[in-house]
Order: sequence, then C-alpha cells, then structure tokens
Amino acid sequence: MQHVEVHRIPMAAPDDTSGLAALFERGAIDPADVVCLLGKTEGNGCVNDFTRGFATSAYRALLASRLRLAPEEVAARVLFIMSGGTEGVMTPHMTVFSRRETAGRAARQALAAGSAHTRPFLPEELGTLAQVAAVEAGVRSAMASAGIADAADVHFVQIKCPLLTAEAILDAERRGHRVATTSTYASMGYSRGASALAVALALGELAPGAVDDAAICKRWDLYSRVASTSAGIELRSCEILVLGNAPSASDLVIAHDVMKDAIDAAAVRRALEGAGWRGGREDAAERVAGVFAKAEASPSGVIRGRRHTMIDDSDINHTRHARAAVSAVIASVTGDPMVYVSGGAEHQGPSGGGPVAAIVRTA
Repeated sequence: MQHVEVHRIPMAAPDDTSGLAALFERGAIDPADVVCLLGKTEGNGCVNDFTRGFATSAYRALLASRLRLAPEEVAARVLFIMSGGTEGVMTPHMTVFSRRETAGRAARQALAAGSAHTRPFLPEELGTLAQVAAVEAGVRSAMASAGIADAADVHFVQIKCPLLTAEAILDAERRGHRVATTSTYASMGYSRGASALAVALALGELAPGAVDDAAICKRWDLYSRVASTSAGIELRSCEILVLGNAPSASDLVIAHDVMKDAIDAAAVRRALEGAGWRGGREDAAERVAGVFAKAEASPSGVIRGRRHTMIDDSDINHTRHARAAVSAVIASVTGDPMVYVSGGAEHQGPSGGGPVAAIVRTA
C-alpha cells in the first residue's frame, strides 16, 4: 500500500537545495522515496530559460550524493519537472512528491502518484501524432504505477516535454524531415499541445481517433480537463506525473476543477472544497499542500466582455502576464502566494482557461 507525501520548499535561487537537504537531515523524507521534484523557477519561462536546467542539475546532484548514485541513474528514477516563470506574487519554490510502501490495507481513497518517462523524441516528431502516441502510452503506464484503475480518479497529470531549438530544426532539415514549426517559441506550444491531447486520449476525455496532426494547436474545442504540460530546453523526452485518488495510506486528497478564464476564483474554491478544504485561512498553511494551475491569456483579447492587452504587449510575453494574473487569483483564495502556475494552456482546459488542482491534508 502506498503512502504519498507532499512538501513545498521556498527557494532563494534556482540552485537553492537547502530546503530539501534540511528535510533529509531531520528525517522528514527518505531520499530513496522521492519520485518527483516539481519546481517553479524564476526565469522567463521561454526557450532560453536556463533556470530550469540549473535547478535540475542542482537537485539531481543533491539526490545523487544522498543516494550514492550517478546523476544519470537518479534521472532514470526521479522526475525533475521544472517550470520557469514566477511573475507577480508567485513564490519560487519546489514541490517534493515522495512515495513509500507501507504494510496494511488502505481504508479509503487518498492521494496516489505514478510516474513514467517516454523515449527521446526526434525534432520532427514534436507536435505530431508520434508525440501524442508516446505520451498517451506513458500516461497509462503512470496510472498503473499509481494504482489508479479508473480514469475518473485522475485529477492532475503534469508533463514536462521538449521544445525545438534552431540546431534541432536544422538537424531535421539536413535529414530531409519537416518540423511542426520553424519557430522555436511556437514549438513550445506544439509540444505542450500534443502532450495535453495525449492525456485526453489516455483518460477517455476524447474518443480514439479524435486527434490528427491537423488538430494540434488548431482545434481548441479538443482539450483535457486535468492536463498540465510545460516545455523546456533541458530534456528530449517527456516526464509524466499522474496524481489522483486510489486506495492509499496517505493523509492527502486531491481534487480538480477547470478555470473558465484567468480570474475564475470560483473554480479554485471548488477544487479546494472537493479536496476537503472549506476556506478557513487560519489553517491553510497546515492543510493546503499545494495548488496547481494552468494559465492562458484569452486569445480572443477579451475576458468577461472586457478587453485585455496581454496578447498585444510586445515587451512582456502573454504567458508571463497570464502566470502573474492567475497566481494572484489563487493566492487571494488561499492567502499563500506559494502556488504552481504554468503558462501556455494549449488543449489544457477551454480556450482562455485551464485546469486547477488542489491537494489538501485531511482534517
């Protein structure tokens, strides 16, 4: 029977591993039990955001030293999912997921976690059905790892996926292949979108055969209600974390909802209430173990009938505006700015909105 724990650690810099090291020192977490590190680092969240790789390297080195393994061996057993961009009030932090097996029989549905890695992708596969198929299989594998039998019990699927660099695009062209886009920035969206559609297929949110290459980043009516995908330059494969409720010894519960737009605080409250928190801020620090959301600047240029300028701002990318807005909305509900908000919600919730999940400790 699995027991999943969640710890949030504020970070003074992308390479600040002192919080996790302290948890190891006092025995709060066994390094061998760590299954995923989900970080928000203070870069720009775009193609050239190297804070993600910087944090990955630092945390991988810490785990390697504690486990007495080579860094590549640690990478094979632990997910390092780093999302860049902590605009606005969002606190740079790391969420640590640990899982251990305990004796006995689980009496109730509680937090369960499963992980998977896909194979490395060729540049011409990103943003195509080849990526969709591999991630779909990975999501199913992670569900099995979590012991979740019913897709309805999955409440959040976090995926880190690759992007295209100029070098990767040139490599594909030299070999006679076309890529989904020649824009390195746009490739982030294609990779995120393909991964999100894979989640929808794996969980039965979309019917088999509903997705083809032409639908990726075009058919916005196709989306997942639980997918959260983030693209980065620091990896070539996809790393997949599935979170849901299953027979478990954990004292945590997860629930989700879908924000219809960037100011949908009601959806945040519903997710928290679904996980068992009714909104007493005095106990939020003890009971709310994490809130995780996708953010998107409405591509229509309008939010609830009012014009916004996030899409038209040539100085600040719209994904950065969206992260700042949504993190402030969530913090206003919980009273805590240490929330996980990832920008770019292609096929993750309805256009202009996105999934939100909450993990709450039982009273």
